[in-house]
Amino acid sequence: MADVKKVATRQSYGEALVELGAEHDDFVVLDADLAAATQTGKFKAAYPDRFFDAGIAESNMVGIAAGIATTGRVAFASTFAMFAAGRAFEQVRNSIGYPHLNVKIGATHAGISVGEDGATHQCNEDIALMRTIPGMTVIVPCDDVEAKAAVRAAYEMEGPVYMRFGRLAVPVVNDADSFEFEIGKGILMREGADVTIVACGLMVQASLEAAEALAAKGISAEVIDMHTIKPLDEDIILESAKKTGRVLTVEEHSVIGGLGDAVCAVLAEKNPVPVKKLGVNDVFGESGPAVDLLHKYGLDAEGVERAVEELLA
Repeated sequence: MADVKKVATRQSYGEALVELGAEHDDFVVLDADLAAATQTGKFKAAYPDRFFDAGIAESNMVGIAAGIATTGRVAFASTFAMFAAGRAFEQVRNSIGYPHLNVKIGATHAGISVGEDGATHQCNEDIALMRTIPGMTVIVPCDDVEAKAAVRAAYEMEGPVYMRFGRLAVPVVNDADSFEFEIGKGILMREGADVTIVACGLMVQASLEAAEALAAKGISAEVIDMHTIKPLDEDIILESAKKTGRVLTVEEHSVIGGLGDAVCAVLAEKNPVPVKKLGVNDVFGESGPAVDLLHKYGLDAEGVERAVEELLA
């Protein structure tokens, strides 16, 4: 995919906010002293009167966003995933989730691909944390096209949304002209007969690349882009699992509490089949180049290919 356009989904987030800002004036954007990194600085430059920097006070930012939402406006609260889901969890739960307010959380720099920032900033627990909050929608887009569509869909729906964006530039695999996005509906990216790969975020691209390599070995892999972790599209999972009989889940997140566990819960109850979860295996990350770290932790095409072969064996 070297010749494919690559864009970091955090960049997509910032650009999508600017595009929305030109169409709607009923929302504001908040950040916690990270506007350059989260890319919300683009919105600040275009609409300074609708941008608020809360400083290095993420929990307070969440409270401010909640307060603004009670006035009828939509509030986008932006910071790193580690701070949005980790540091401000209590405020997200009690100030946004409990009253079911119309706040959209833009969480950037998630997962191992944060790279050199190391374990303290590589949040691999945020999906698990956000899934537990009643009524919270959790979206993990895979590329530029999907990320922009997710921001728009989050704005249009009523209620709290957690959107997970990455720091690393990733290949754009969707066609902007034909792409259709619906919250809670997975996307069949590639049909297959031998195994189902359910992926989210940048692992969708890795899974598609792995499926190509597996096809050369005579293994037919079906790839599903599960951009919405909650509410989960149970229908597409069950339909594919019944066809292939084996499922591999792939996520740049802990294997505890994320996409893998969500898929396993559905299959265990409604259609038990062998499942293997590929993700971060109950360890902390480390500092290093993002691509090298993804390879070390098995979160690349080679790792997906190897996991499929282990599952089939």
